[in-house]
Amino acid sequence: MFRVSDAANLAMHAMALLASTAEAELTVTRMADRLGVSGTHLAKVMQRLVRVGLATSRRGPAGGFHLGRPATDIRLLDILEAIEGPWKSRGCLLPRPVCDGRCCALGSAIQELDQQARARLQSTRLADMCQGFGGEVRSA
Repeated sequence: MFRVSDAANLAMHAMALLASTAEAELTVTRMADRLGVSGTHLAKVMQRLVRVGLATSRRGPAGGFHLGRPATDIRLLDILEAIEGPWKSRGCLLPRPVCDGRCCALGSAIQELDQQARARLQSTRLADMCQGFGGEVRSA
């Protein structure tokens, strides 16, 4: 079933912030302050996003992070998978599965919810999230 880790949640919010800011680049410190999170944790998350090309970074006093490609070209699923790895459907909600999901006490409800969550993340672009920060959508 669909679950979002703290790191993936932070990644989605940080990317939406980058997409909606008027500043050319944002430092980890500014983003962490704006999001009310640990700068150390955010820095690790941002480096993972840089590794897959969703964000870029520049070192130095005038450095910071910015989008690696336009917000209209980044899907929420891209961000989630950059942090958590490829999407894996879960058949059983128990920590140690006792069924494969086909003959579950919860029926096909879990599989349907999983498919809906994946489809929603696949169809939602980063640009769609920017209104939450009150900004205009920027390109890369």
